[in-house]
This record gives sequence, C-alpha cells and structure tokens, in this order.
Amino acid sequence: MAKIKLEYIWLDGYEPTQNLRSKTKVEEHENFKGTLEELGNWSFDGSSTKQAEGGSSDCLLVPVAIYPDPTRINGYLVMTEVMYADGTPHASNGRATIDDDGDFWFGFEQEYFIMDTKTLLPLGFPVGGYPAPQGMYYCSVGGKNTHGRKLVEEHADLCIAAGINFEGINQEVACGQWEFQLFAKGAKKAGDEIWVARYLLDRLTEKYGYYIEYHPKPLGDTDWNGSGMHANFSNEVLRTCGDQATYEKICEAFRPVTAEHIAVYGAYNDQRLTGKHETASIHDFSYGVSDRGCSIRIPLMTVQKGWKGWLEDRRPASNGDPYKIAARIVKTVKSVL
Repeated sequence: MAKIKLEYIWLDGYEPTQNLRSKTKVEEHENFKGTLEELGNWSFDGSSTKQAEGGSSDCLLVPVAIYPDPTRINGYLVMTEVMYADGTPHASNGRATIDDDGDFWFGFEQEYFIMDTKTLLPLGFPVGGYPAPQGMYYCSVGGKNTHGRKLVEEHADLCIAAGINFEGINQEVACGQWEFQLFAKGAKKAGDEIWVARYLLDRLTEKYGYYIEYHPKPLGDTDWNGSGMHANFSNEVLRTCGDQATYEKICEAFRPVTAEHIAVYGAYNDQRLTGKHETASIHDFSYGVSDRGCSIRIPLMTVQKGWKGWLEDRRPASNGDPYKIAARIVKTVKSVL
C-alpha cells in the first residue's frame, strides 16, 4: 500500500471573479492508476468560500479530471465541480452549464502579469516610475527587456509533466506580461486544463515571492496593454465546411447576443476593451479576416485553407472563467447550426 496525495481543486463563490481553492486528501492505495474511477467525492465548508450558509455549510467536490502532480511524490491534481448536498450543480459551477459532447475544440491564450509581492508592481517596473515604453518587450530576449523567464519556463515544464496539452509561451507587449497557450478537444476539458494550469502557476509563485495578476487592466488608464484570454474555437462545421457564407453566418450569430457574451467574459473588461491596444470597443461588435482590432478574428490560415479552420473571439478577459466562456460560445454557435 502507498500513501497517495490528492489535491482537490475547486472554484469558490466570490463575485465578480471566482478564486481557486484546494486541499489535500491523503489516501492509501494499492497499484493506484491515477484514474477518476479510483476517486471519491469529498466535501468542504462552503460558508468559508461564499458558497453556503453556516447552518448548512457542506458542499460536495466531485472529481472531473485528474493529472499527475509533478511537484509531489505520489501526488495528483484533481479538478472538481462544486455540487450542493443533494448532488445538483452549485450556482457557482460554470462547468455544468457547458452543452458539448466533444465536438467543440478550444485553444485559450492566457495572458497575465507577474507581480512582485514587495513592490506590488509588475516585474521590470521601478518603484515610483515606469520602464521604457512598450515596443521592445513582446517576444523579447535579454535581461534588459525580459523579466520572469525562470518562473515561466518552470511553469511550462510543470504543465507538460502534468500531462496538460501545453502549446506555447511568450512574453507579451507590456513589461512583466506573459502568455501561455493551451489546446483541448472538448469544451469541458479545455476549461479543466486552463484552471489546473492557473493553479500550477499560482502555486509556483509562492517560492518566488511573486503573485499573478489576472485583472484585464492592472495598470489602469495608461498606455500599457491589458490582458486577455483569447478563445480560439471550432466545431466539425467550422473545421470542414469550406464555405465563407457559413463562417459569416456563425459570426453574425454573435452580434445580437453581444451583451450575454460580455457578461461572462470577465469582470472589469470595459477597462480593456476600449478599441485600443489590439482590442475592439466593448460597445461594438465586429469581425474580419486577420483583424486583431475586431471582436472576432477570422484567421488568415482558415481562409487560405479554403474556409476550413477556426475562429478567434478576442474579447474574453484574462480573469474570465473558461467554463463560462466556452459554454456561451458553444450556445451561440449551436443556435445557427
């Protein structure tokens, strides 16, 4: 028999932005295979996470995905859904709202700022001032313009070792700002992997004296870029139709439900979606080929492949819940197919 450390991870009930929570369950197993079938449900005190009242505080954690924990011996990361005591999805459970059987594929581009816990500023920012203006930070190399690479590289290695379909990293336009990209077949799986990747990133900062800022415009009303989480998506139709009119029909389906999308695309997104810094205005809806100033970009590669590929919704904020974002995109695309 071996002692297995299971880190149960869930989303709390805080608004407007939910937070990651986790706790460790140590169990004895013989020949543990690392499968969901070997895991049981668990409970937690929902009154401490804004998910229940003190008089009836138990909420259930139901495992939905499991990954090896590369930082622990016999350790596993267990992503869970929060349920009420009767087994129905909790109001904070965005994953349960996704209506997808795997037809939809998602690639999320997660931007974020690495913050110094002592100065409360992004890496590379001097106290009481600003670094050189934007221009030389994007995909930069060298100590003058590149800040935080050691943490970013370690995070990439952890995600890959955990079995997450990690696809890339790059420094972003602002100083101290980075991005990682994930891809998954299935909307729920895509959400699971973003949340576990965020968990690994947040936990990693504990040993560096940093923290991650997911706010979409942490530097306020300045000329520094905000952070998004661009959602690249496709289904069988988008991947195979070969028809410009079908693509335009799907894009137009997003126009009348713009408000519904913005409502789940992340808090404070109005500070980022200004029409500047490679964004469309939050008050408008647009789409175009290879246009990063549109709400939805039709990738040039999709057109070159004969209108077979994917679309990119550029509006989701860096602090958005990928479950809720994917659920809304799936619903809108299905409404016209």
